[in-house]
Amino acid sequence: MDNEIQEGATPIFEQQEGEEKVIFESRHLNLFYDDQQALKDINIKIYKNKVTAFIGPSGCGKSTFLRCFDRMNDLIDGCRVEGELLYNGVDIKTINPILLRSKVGMVFQQPNPFPMSIRDNITYGPRCQGIRDKKYLHQLVIDSLKEGALYEEVKDRLKSSGMALSGGQQQRLCIARCVAMRPDVILMDEPTSALDPIATKKIEDLIQKLKEKYTIIIVTHNMQQATRVSDYTAFFMMGELVEFNRTEEFFSHPKEKRSNDYITGRFS
Repeated sequence: MDNEIQEGATPIFEQQEGEEKVIFESRHLNLFYDDQQALKDINIKIYKNKVTAFIGPSGCGKSTFLRCFDRMNDLIDGCRVEGELLYNGVDIKTINPILLRSKVGMVFQQPNPFPMSIRDNITYGPRCQGIRDKKYLHQLVIDSLKEGALYEEVKDRLKSSGMALSGGQQQRLCIARCVAMRPDVILMDEPTSALDPIATKKIEDLIQKLKEKYTIIIVTHNMQQATRVSDYTAFFMMGELVEFNRTEEFFSHPKEKRSNDYITGRFS
């Protein structure tokens, strides 16, 4: 189990007939930075091929929780996680983090293309995994850029630097680079906060297409964006998961007073 997901592992949670498939489940998850608790008893299910939005005020723990899904918090000194986070029924603490990150990709707030060509940005990850077949890699570049809604804009300059693209194009390149690894899940940490409205609209439209093949978790400060792109919304405050529901239900009939205050702007 140290280096791979155990084949034939029995899921710890049981899927009920007719329910949407659960790809991640958090059970009583707590996270500490030394003696400071940042996440408190988080229980949530993430559904396959759905978009789940994490919303809440700054410092509420949503980005910290997002980084739990690919174990990026492991890289922070003094960080300690208690409880369970299950990926397809397997506790991620038992999964090699490199393998986990090949299945759970990340798109960051600021576009971060590698200082290399557009083509090499896409093939970098697969090459690191030992893939050398030129025909396969060439088709992978085309397919990934198409999935990232970027191919038509860059197909004649694949050897040009990814750094020369506009901000919105760079972010779509980062998404294309992510899907080139053929992940199950894509994590997005405020992927449009540095972009203009036109570029933001392209990313939001892209998210709707990507969920046909991938499960997406997005952190956003923009409640309107959450209503536009997500199927489920989780509201965090002071390290707690206050409420989780289908997005339409959450915004139209919030069950918790803190949720209602936040949605209506009465939160202070």
